[in-house]
Amino acid sequence: MNHFDDFALDSAALAGPLQARLRAMREAGFTQLTLQARDLAGDAAGFEAAVEAVRASGLRVSAFQALRDFEGLQGPLHDYKVDIAKSMLESCRAVGCRLLVATSSTAAAQPGGDLDAMARDLRKLAMLAVPLGVRIAYKAVAAGHHVNDFAIAWDVVSRADCPNLGLGLDAGHALAEGTSLETLDEIDPEKLFLVQLSDMLCEAPGADCEPLSVFPGEGVLAARLAELTLRLDRMSYRGDYGLNVCNEDNLQLPPAVVAQRARRAAEWLSEDVLRRSAPLPNLMKLRGVAPG
Repeated sequence: MNHFDDFALDSAALAGPLQARLRAMREAGFTQLTLQARDLAGDAAGFEAAVEAVRASGLRVSAFQALRDFEGLQGPLHDYKVDIAKSMLESCRAVGCRLLVATSSTAAAQPGGDLDAMARDLRKLAMLAVPLGVRIAYKAVAAGHHVNDFAIAWDVVSRADCPNLGLGLDAGHALAEGTSLETLDEIDPEKLFLVQLSDMLCEAPGADCEPLSVFPGEGVLAARLAELTLRLDRMSYRGDYGLNVCNEDNLQLPPAVVAQRARRAAEWLSEDVLRRSAPLPNLMKLRGVAPG
């Protein structure tokens, strides 16, 4: 077993055909990935061929993403999204994945901000997933119309009170927004289904700094990411970690190059942080620079 088996690389982090990305992940030592639904639907060889490629890769799909703008809708919009959700759940099952990520709605047309109504919708989604053996991870995104913070997302999940509905935590977003790590103490670790990790090149993006996402340890959030990961470990979180780094620079590089950088990030988190083999994050090692 690899010492970073708990870490999955997001398929969106790599460029090229799906088969080439799967090969690069496997050759870098990864045993799992988080898979974008568009990688199946948009594959040049067709949906069935893409599903077969994923299954033949030997990589476990730890999460399938993402169902967007599901909760808080009414009438025909709600019915439309239910149909989309059913199809995505079937795709999720097709690749042997047991976790579908649903992100908080960014739709401007979403009415109100009734958390109980959102909870009812997510409960309905979770019930649709039960026969397929799939769980739902509800994740707050920065552009969320009413839910843009993991504490609010946790409130909605708690109100829904459904066994196969839990929380997805975007750690990079939470840290960039300055969310207190103490907020994690309010979350039941058994209901935390997925943690996605990324770093940022600048802590407060603005005119002089683009909000560029990079691998853990490559940016300014490294120390806080280490602190967050250790806090989750003390909370007895035993779910998967996803490296969900997406930037245009990575997509201009060969997938093998980017996969190796992801491997260094996973090794840093696994060895230097979780195993506490160094008192502070060893960023020189992570970046491949020999200490002077």
